[in-house]
Amino acid sequence: MGTEAMLGLMQDWPMTVNRFLEHAARWHGQREVVSRSASGAIERTTYTALRDRAKRVSNALLASGLRPGDRVATLAMNGAAHLAVWYAIQSIGAVCHTMNPRMAAAQLAFVLEHADDRMLFADAAFAPLVREITAAGVGELRVVFLEALDEFCGTQSAECVWGDFAEHSAAGLCYTSGTTGDPKGVLYSHRSNFLHTLMVLQSDGLGITVRDCVMPVVPMYHANAWGITFAAPAVGAKLILPGARLDGESLYELIETEGVTLTAGVPTVWSSLLKFMAAAKRQPVTLKRVFVGGAACPERLIRQFADFGIEALHAWGMTEMSPVGTVGTLTPEVSTLPFQEQIPLRAKQGRAPLLVDMKIVDAAGLALPHDGVAVGTLRVKGPCTVRGYFRDPAQALDAEGFFDTGDIATIDALGYMQIVDRAKDMIKSGGEWISSLAIENEAAMHPQVAAAVAIGVPHPEWGERPLLLVIARDSAAADAAEILEFLKTRLVKWQVPDRIEFVTQLPLGPTGKVDKRALRARYAD
Repeated sequence: MGTEAMLGLMQDWPMTVNRFLEHAARWHGQREVVSRSASGAIERTTYTALRDRAKRVSNALLASGLRPGDRVATLAMNGAAHLAVWYAIQSIGAVCHTMNPRMAAAQLAFVLEHADDRMLFADAAFAPLVREITAAGVGELRVVFLEALDEFCGTQSAECVWGDFAEHSAAGLCYTSGTTGDPKGVLYSHRSNFLHTLMVLQSDGLGITVRDCVMPVVPMYHANAWGITFAAPAVGAKLILPGARLDGESLYELIETEGVTLTAGVPTVWSSLLKFMAAAKRQPVTLKRVFVGGAACPERLIRQFADFGIEALHAWGMTEMSPVGTVGTLTPEVSTLPFQEQIPLRAKQGRAPLLVDMKIVDAAGLALPHDGVAVGTLRVKGPCTVRGYFRDPAQALDAEGFFDTGDIATIDALGYMQIVDRAKDMIKSGGEWISSLAIENEAAMHPQVAAAVAIGVPHPEWGERPLLLVIARDSAAADAAEILEFLKTRLVKWQVPDRIEFVTQLPLGPTGKVDKRALRARYAD
């Protein structure tokens, strides 16, 4: 008898992302996709109409000479026209490069040149930024504003062959924010995006179903909108695209009028929504789950949503992971606990779903125990995790194929991972490491604190000491001494900041996170 492995007799069905929108159009064709335009007008379409529009864009792209593997950039907020272009590019084998409008014009010019983009589709609201970028000299680049998308399509047919290529072909390109140097390109494949979508759809992922009305507040330019603009059509969920108006009142209006059941975004967005709800004494009827990522989710936010009958679930990931890495769904052991006892676990970043593996390692690269105490560098691997950066020959993996996230973390016996800090944001004082994130989380519990950021500043004796920058809820009532006394009851003595400074705003980086590097430079003296 031979020893050759038997091969399965199943159909070869390449996992390409065009299948999501084609499935939605075929089986959920009249389900709505709702957008808010820059003017505030509500625009409605269906999955069938969206597919047809996307195929007309595909034909127009092919007619312009675009070929498989060519890169096409977008500079736009979440909307149906952007989504049509997104699918139109990827479904013919070209690469959709979503650009972050929060980046400086010089950085955007850099990534356009690095990606060698053939075209740029942009919201008209970004026209001044587009002029800045093109003035920097980015070679030949055709610019199409999304408001003129139908003019670009002309009389093109809605019949177009999609997905006639291998599933390992490149599909999307997203650059990191470049906070520690030039932005780096993460090149997703159709297969990786497809598998990531199946992971997001897991009950212990985001758990999106056909019964949901989903509103991704996280932008499409931020790591594929956390996979939601693939996942919603994959199951035929109603999709709400909120555009540029992300204040609490505008989001609440969409939640109520459209019946949103699930949404996802960063903590600052949810703080704005909660502030509006509390002031207006309004409570959403349909909203059941809010996913919080992009930054640490304060305990206060989890409690406030719970007061409105809404479950806030922490999630964590990276551009390099497509991006979902962990989700804070509850295990049976945790779900039976009283809510108060669940809070410490809900505040962690969550557990790894299928297709994500992770470990924490010490300085020598040796694996550390999952006991919730050992602190180490977090490394990850899986079919949706990067193995190297675009046009960078260096490999980004260790000997076992794990990617170094740059985060310092713990993992407990139930599998809950908690980010202690970014490695570059840890504060080293007198030879001991202090987590800036731990200080911020405790400070956020004080009723006078609207936002808090801890950074390390030089100290002649201890090397570094923590400085806490606070945006007060009421500047007239803010009392630094009172907040410091509060922190002394919640932190080890040497972790308590030496001083507090009140500020009215904090600098934000391209992804909407506080730019601690800028703050460290500002307060270095």
